[in-house]
Amino acid sequence: MALATIGYFILTLAILVTVHEYGHYWVGRRCGVKALTFSVGFGPSLWRRTDKNGTEWVIAALPLGGYVRFLDEREGAVPSDQLAFCFNRQSALARAAIIAAGPITNFILAILVYSAISMLGVSGRLPVIGDVEPDSAAFHAGFERGQTIVAVDGEPTPTQYRLHMQLINRIGETGVINFDLRYPESTALYQASLPIDNWLAGDDRPEIYGSLGFGYFYPEMPALIERVVEGGPADVAGILAGDRITAIDGIAVKDWRAAVEQIKGRPLQSVEVELLRDGGIVNTVVNTQAITLDDGVQHGRIGVQAAAVELPASMMVVQRYGPLEALYQGFVRTGELIAFTFSSIKKMLMGLISTSSLSGPVSIAKMASATASSGFIPYMEFLALLSVSLGVLNLLPIPVLDGGHLMYIGIEAITRRPVSERLQIWGQQLGLVLILSIMALALYNDISHF
Repeated sequence: MALATIGYFILTLAILVTVHEYGHYWVGRRCGVKALTFSVGFGPSLWRRTDKNGTEWVIAALPLGGYVRFLDEREGAVPSDQLAFCFNRQSALARAAIIAAGPITNFILAILVYSAISMLGVSGRLPVIGDVEPDSAAFHAGFERGQTIVAVDGEPTPTQYRLHMQLINRIGETGVINFDLRYPESTALYQASLPIDNWLAGDDRPEIYGSLGFGYFYPEMPALIERVVEGGPADVAGILAGDRITAIDGIAVKDWRAAVEQIKGRPLQSVEVELLRDGGIVNTVVNTQAITLDDGVQHGRIGVQAAAVELPASMMVVQRYGPLEALYQGFVRTGELIAFTFSSIKKMLMGLISTSSLSGPVSIAKMASATASSGFIPYMEFLALLSVSLGVLNLLPIPVLDGGHLMYIGIEAITRRPVSERLQIWGQQLGLVLILSIMALALYNDISHF
């Protein structure tokens, strides 16, 4: 499992880095600049070859990035007959195009992936409301179990994913969230508004739906055990796969959620479990384990897994588009992600979103492995998401990033002279410290959440 996670992590980074650097390389070549090296990864080379144009292609040992090195007088003496092919000899517009090509190519990858997915068709769950907490904002706004959330702030929410994206866009804001709701088996819409005030600002683990007072609808799941963890409390107590929990400490259990709630509230305790097995009743005593979740509270568990229950077909929706509409959807989804990423960075700088949400290589590796295990389409969606994130990150005006170089070129275009080499070196050092600090924070978050 660990090897698979590492493998998917390397594959994911290799795809994103290759696409990004190829953007720089392709536009550079179109502008007449000589490319000396195209490297995927850093450090010692694992493979290399030189093509007919004199470009050295390298796969290096550390798959944490890559680079394209162009001919440049600032890096050493250049023969007079090669000066026209130097990066630094190009116009400001050409240099800006070469630098911007990397992030833009990342966005193009996302557009193509989302377009292909839109043509293939993606199934999603309808955003149907489940339990509504008494005296919550959703309760007072008239939310009811079984209603479907049709739109949020005027934007359609045909799936839970779209609903989630609309809501997380509002984190840290003050005002109202406007919902369009539809009753079961009806076309009539009902409007509701939920007030928010610095909503979930700074929360390490924001509860998007719980904070508003509602959850998703799921069909009733019987307390039927599908798997017993070997060596766990339930296994030790003689509980078997196929058993159905009917009562815990004399309290009747109607479904899986009720069983979980009762066990969860009894960490490190002995509980009497009544089971239905082969038409007869079996009683046993289980000594629960304790696990501390993100809320910092200990919860009990006994090491069993429920039998899966399929959602009704009526709660699933499949969206599939023709080629042109799919391409449009690719642009729309990519544009939304770009705007969302920039907005999230802004909110993080303002302290409205916790820096603990910043993910590093460990989280990326786990997500890459998890989505790949879920299937081709989930993995490609994750790849597109990361591609957009990489493109946006590189456009930030931080020296050492593409955005920092674009900033220098912008200053040059305004002042009619290049930024001094001394100031550029100082900026590179400051930018490097900033990037390393961000990477350290992301890695710390990974370790904390592991």
